[in-house]
Amino acid sequence: MKNRNVLFICSLLLVVCCLFTACGGNGDPSSPPGNKPDDNPTPSTPNPGDVIESSTGIKLAWIPAGTFTMGSPSTEKGSFSNERPQRQVTMSAFYMSVYQVTQAQWFEVMGTYPSYFHGGSGREPAAGEVQGNRPVENVRWYEAVVFANRLSITEGFTPTYRINGSTNPAAWGAVPTSSNATWNAATIVAGSTGYRLPTEAQWEYACRAGTTTAFNDGITEDYYNDIDTAADSPLGWFSSNGGSMTHEVGKKAVNGWGLCDMHGNVYEWCWDWQATYPSVAETDPQGPHSGDRRVVRGGNFDDSARFARSAFRGGGSPFWPDNLTGFRLVRP
Repeated sequence: MKNRNVLFICSLLLVVCCLFTACGGNGDPSSPPGNKPDDNPTPSTPNPGDVIESSTGIKLAWIPAGTFTMGSPSTEKGSFSNERPQRQVTMSAFYMSVYQVTQAQWFEVMGTYPSYFHGGSGREPAAGEVQGNRPVENVRWYEAVVFANRLSITEGFTPTYRINGSTNPAAWGAVPTSSNATWNAATIVAGSTGYRLPTEAQWEYACRAGTTTAFNDGITEDYYNDIDTAADSPLGWFSSNGGSMTHEVGKKAVNGWGLCDMHGNVYEWCWDWQATYPSVAETDPQGPHSGDRRVVRGGNFDDSARFARSAFRGGGSPFWPDNLTGFRLVRP
């Protein structure tokens, strides 16, 4: 009798195990084999620089929360006074796109090719580089905001920007070609999950990736002149090696958090209006509520490395496009 009972119990356990396996191994019949949660466990908190890829192919690196010193000291070679006063800034974590938005990505969302460096005599990509992988440029700040909301809607995120009471770019009308009070009054929707331009603080924090030197490779700024005159700097594309044109993204070294082209290639639009830094510590600053020029960061292929330092801050009219300026995106 005991042997029969043992045999019955073993048979019952075998049936249960078979049913469990048929459900995908996690009790969910919709879970296909090979995709059980345990196959690729996702850490509760990503590691700095961990990369995910969105449904439309945007690669994003995880930027951890932390505190850093924003701006440059007066002793930094090539620095400007508008990079001071230095102050402590505390940042929440976020994702940032590994690359500057490319011409191909822009076309997929916007259906246009606005870039000056989009083929044609004297505008061809460098040998071995792919045209669609060059950064998009010649786009207004206003247009970058449209792109961010359209991409958010495409990927199922809640759009970040509200203009004239709407987060749907189709309701905003034509992109202004001169300063426009309605578009200048764009606001960020609290709690939105979508793509957006980085704040100036997010940009510098991510660029530095824990470094305090002029450039994010961590080498002291004493070698500034070497970067500025290098025929083939591994750090980025500047006037010394850029050949007066943009280059395919991702051809230079990544920083400590996995980001490419933070120094050089094209300037990058940020969210903030350009203004004098406050002298007090801040948390997740978004800059002033109004101004004349939006911040650009990161340097470009046609300027010296001085304009590509981690702390450098320039600005441009939000309605004015040029072939030196593109952008990258962040997401909460």
